[in-house]
Amino acid sequence: VLFRSSAMRDQLLAGADCDVLVLSQILIDELVKTGHVQAQSVRPVGLIQTGLAVAKGHPKPSIQSESDLRQAFSRASVIYTSDPDRSTAGAHFKKMLIRLGLMDEVAARWKTYSTGAKAMQAMAQEAIAGAIGGTQVTEIMFTQGVELIGTLPQPFELTTTYTAAINTRARFAKQAQVLIDLMTSPGRAALRSQVGFS
Repeated sequence: VLFRSSAMRDQLLAGADCDVLVLSQILIDELVKTGHVQAQSVRPVGLIQTGLAVAKGHPKPSIQSESDLRQAFSRASVIYTSDPDRSTAGAHFKKMLIRLGLMDEVAARWKTYSTGAKAMQAMAQEAIAGAIGGTQVTEIMFTQGVELIGTLPQPFELTTTYTAAINTRARFAKQAQVLIDLMTSPGRAALRSQVGFS
């Protein structure tokens, strides 16, 4: 299974062996057009919001408004996100910092990683007082040692639709379809919610 990012798309295009892809709707649509996934297999998995986190046990700043968000980033000792040149969430945080007028102020404290998951892992391991990190809520919820503060407030909310599909070169297409049907079935809605899908 290839999951969730443009880097995964690039691995598929480079010939990676996989049967099921779970990527953003935009990437799946692109792969349908280029003939890399089976159009009839496409199923929506759910929506994932982008949020902020702190290391476990650390104080959680308020992020309910634009003013709160500006204060939280301005006071943060370190900011952890994915690379703005390699990920949607990272690019979104860069635009947000620019819009908040904080880019120059926080540039020296902003640490970026190839994925949001790696950014969260680094924040958990370093456990620096006053640090905050941002990525999709699923990556926050899956990382031991960090705690979700909440999702980004308007007008900075970022929600991405994720979709499952079968590779046109799948070796086990029937089993892949069974997996997709299980992941996307109404009976699994509560489970999807538990891991961050809405």
